[in-house]
Amino acid sequence: MSGEPIEGQILVLTAAKASVAPTRLPDLVDRAQRRLAADRERYRREYERVHADDLREAFLVEWGHWEAVGEELGMTDRERSAVRRAHEEQLLRIGRRTDREETFETALEIREPVCIGTNGADANGGEPNGAADDGP
Repeated sequence: MSGEPIEGQILVLTAAKASVAPTRLPDLVDRAQRRLAADRERYRREYERVHADDLREAFLVEWGHWEAVGEELGMTDRERSAVRRAHEEQLLRIGRRTDREETFETALEIREPVCIGTNGADANGGEPNGAADDGP
């Protein structure tokens, strides 16, 4: 796997709100992560990157993106919704930590979040050496 983009506490919170078993959500996030990580370079070229650090990169993508990814991965509507919600909660947590929560909340009204783990590599694909941030 290419890194864990969603913190454990976010998974617990999301599982409590979703109609997906808490033991199932980490597996779903892992499946999505493998798919997203395979297209990391395309995300970098095509979408707005709003955050990058040693653990993850966060992008804002068009509405309906998670529907397409979920369909490709054979997820049910509930599973897809839970994975999307986990990515959304992770982005909002990043926003709280970086004093950009309001900006991210506004962006999420028209776009969907995608967080891709970096597996310890920096935001440019090299070795970790600090945070980068392309903010909106």
